[in-house]
Amino acid sequence: MARSLIGFMVLLLFLSTCEASPIYQPISVCHRSAALVHFSPDHGSFKSLEETYEALRTFDVLGIQKKPNVTATACRLISEAVGSSSSTPKDLFYALKANSVAKCKINDKVFQGIITRLNAAVNDASSLLDFHYSVGGLVLVKSSKPDVHLANADGIFRSVKAFSQGDGKWRYSSNNPESSAFAAGIALETLAGIVSLASSELDQSLVSTLNNDISKLFDSIEKYDNEVLYFDVMLGDGHDHQGPLATTSSIVRGLTAFAALPGNKILGLANFFLGVGVPGDAKDLFNQIDSLACLESNRQGFPLALLMVSIPLILFLPSTVLSLTKKDSLQVKVNTVLGLNPPPLTVKLVGAFTSGSKDASLVESQELGFDAGTGLHNLNNLPKSIDVGSYTFVFEIVLHKPEDEKVYVTGGQKKVPVFVTGLIKIENAEIAILGSDLGSIETQKKLDLAGQSAVSLSANHLRKLRVSFKLTTPHGLAFNPHQVLLKLRHESKVEHLFVVGNSGEQFEIILNFLGLVEKFFYLSGRYDIELTVGDVVMDNSLLRAIGHIELDLPEPPEKAPRPPPQPVDPYSRYGPKAEITHIFKAPEKRPQKELSFAFLGLTFLPLLGFLFGLYRLGVNLKNFPTNTVAATFAVLFHVGIGAVLLLYVFFWLKLDLFQTLKLLGLLGVFLVFVGHRILSYLAATSAKLKSA
Repeated sequence: MARSLIGFMVLLLFLSTCEASPIYQPISVCHRSAALVHFSPDHGSFKSLEETYEALRTFDVLGIQKKPNVTATACRLISEAVGSSSSTPKDLFYALKANSVAKCKINDKVFQGIITRLNAAVNDASSLLDFHYSVGGLVLVKSSKPDVHLANADGIFRSVKAFSQGDGKWRYSSNNPESSAFAAGIALETLAGIVSLASSELDQSLVSTLNNDISKLFDSIEKYDNEVLYFDVMLGDGHDHQGPLATTSSIVRGLTAFAALPGNKILGLANFFLGVGVPGDAKDLFNQIDSLACLESNRQGFPLALLMVSIPLILFLPSTVLSLTKKDSLQVKVNTVLGLNPPPLTVKLVGAFTSGSKDASLVESQELGFDAGTGLHNLNNLPKSIDVGSYTFVFEIVLHKPEDEKVYVTGGQKKVPVFVTGLIKIENAEIAILGSDLGSIETQKKLDLAGQSAVSLSANHLRKLRVSFKLTTPHGLAFNPHQVLLKLRHESKVEHLFVVGNSGEQFEIILNFLGLVEKFFYLSGRYDIELTVGDVVMDNSLLRAIGHIELDLPEPPEKAPRPPPQPVDPYSRYGPKAEITHIFKAPEKRPQKELSFAFLGLTFLPLLGFLFGLYRLGVNLKNFPTNTVAATFAVLFHVGIGAVLLLYVFFWLKLDLFQTLKLLGLLGVFLVFVGHRILSYLAATSAKLKSA
């Protein structure tokens, strides 16, 4: 439990630091950190061969050095699976998958046994998954034993093809009418394995029949934001309720196995997997990383490739927020989906548009400089036409070598949202009290919105309040922020919010108190004035108390609206409570101190009488036992009597009745036991003396 909690806290920590990354950024250190958290072995091993393979595959693609104990444990699980006669085709499939990464030693005799068992499983297969595990296992064996073939590849191909629904979905078995888009990827991957295992050239008409299935599959592809493509769970899918990530991942594996991904789709699918960010689940992380690895693998050499599969290049900005105040440079980076360096290329800024505008581009096409040390394409100085605001920058990747155009996909022009920020100048800020006659100024004061000064004003319901100021950008243009608000807060916590209008040259608001008396609930008194100016591109957005005004409003009429009740802070119940004052009964009158001490002395008289009585009775220690055991019990008996007397003293000093009775009961049991033993000894001694 503690280990899981620590892993969750680590995952939460690095997710919070990676959350602000650009949406389509290639694989980064955040994914490597997630892999180490998600694929943490339990006592040195994983729960299953499938999880072992997913961990090893993820570590291998991300370039994470596997711990020796993980590899050693994986090899032990692999050896047990391939050497056991009870292993199912699924066990053998994932054992061979894991071994393709772990590179464990498997002798030829074991390989021959695996080939025999998987060939028998192919002949006996009756479902799509049976074919997938057995054919997939043989494909993995073929990488070590090239002489592995399927004798009846045409017939097996037709058997698998029979599971197709003809609409892009596939069934898992002929007995189950339910179909799945997720199964389409499994089927395509299986058919690609059959083609590679065929002992002779496969009938091309069988392969060409897949064109319709793949075409129907692409008809169901979903699009988002014109840059993201993915396969969702199709309507009518049965028990196989896989999410978009798992479904798209399965289909990508199948399509890349057949080299059937067109260049105009591969970049959209890559954007989908990268747009997921850092998955919070081990299975989702494996699907993301494995699919991106499939997209990055150049499969143009596949002998029966239906289409060319190219490697997608991802263009992204390390930061989409540029500050004119700090003179930030525009930086662009291009990598493969797994973060590897691209071939020689040039990045061009072909256009920049104000967000939401269809006007002409604000910049001319220009190339970005390349820094080989950092791998960044830079534009050190933004064009003068770029002021603070939100823009859409349009980039284009130009490959230097023509042959690279057959290997890599750039996706044409790339649109990236960019925010340019800066310090906004606040000028001519004034606050004034206007008279009722044609707006004559009675009181006018300058406002220092950059400082902490505050103004004090007074007015009645026949006056007006005017607040005005001017906002300009670093390039001297008028600036219109998203929010410009003026708030008046009465001393009773009743608030009133007003939007400050823009006349083009400056921002100005005039509050006519005569028309606002009802809105103000006829509440006279002090009103604090607060000004808010905010925008996402302002480096100096402000929320400033600019002063207060004493308002003298008329008395409310009989049916005037009353102020609404103020909301109660729900957290106030957890705050400090009011101090409780108790009134206690006056203490009783007590006797004088001398009388109390006299009574104390009287309580000792019985003790003195007891001691005097012992003296008069002639008590002596002549009969004290000499036997060691009996003497021990005699001592314990007297100690117990002394403890009872001491208990009475403590009862008088500090103990209550219940505490005293509890301790007295324990001492009583002790005294009965030791007293019985010593009295029995004395009786036996007396009997011996009489008989003598």
